[in-house]
Amino acid sequence: MAQSGDSSSSKPLRADARRNREALLATAREAFTAGELDIRIEEIARRAGVGVGTLYRHFETREVLIEAVYRQEIDALYASTADLMARLPADEALSAFLHHLVRLRAANVGLGKILMAIMSASSIGYAYGDQRLQEALERLMAAAANTGRIRADVAPQTVVMALRSLCIINDEPEWEDQAGAMIDLILDGLRFGAAAKRK
Repeated sequence: MAQSGDSSSSKPLRADARRNREALLATAREAFTAGELDIRIEEIARRAGVGVGTLYRHFETREVLIEAVYRQEIDALYASTADLMARLPADEALSAFLHHLVRLRAANVGLGKILMAIMSASSIGYAYGDQRLQEALERLMAAAANTGRIRADVAPQTVVMALRSLCIINDEPEWEDQAGAMIDLILDGLRFGAAAKRK
């Protein structure tokens, strides 16, 4: 993915600038989650309590702002693995992570639709999310396999592929419940034959 104009990739921000940036991200995330797909960038700045010039100093385009929200969500999802592994048995940590992913995807239909709409016209895509998701699954699945709670012959990439397919149709009625049931099937498959010889 090409480098964006997000100032988080440059030198550290002053405290007030960091607060403004976080306010803009939180406001944009709230609007997208609520389904306000066409919200104007000026309205995001107004709700965040900053000027439009301040917004553009942090995010040079609307697409860069959307990408920053997306990356923040993905990074928070990855960071959650440490807490889950500290609190739960390895296979339960994996289960909690996958079900949390479904809830997060259901709550962010708006952001997902925006990303889908502009992917072909900008640098924004799912490569970053896929990479971080795979890293999280590698961490969780390795821990579960090492304790014999899941089979060791399934690659994290296979689970990522299943999740990607599952998330394509997430605007269907009752999608969240159906996706949760599919996650349980995936987990049953990972647990089946867990005692088999590891490769």
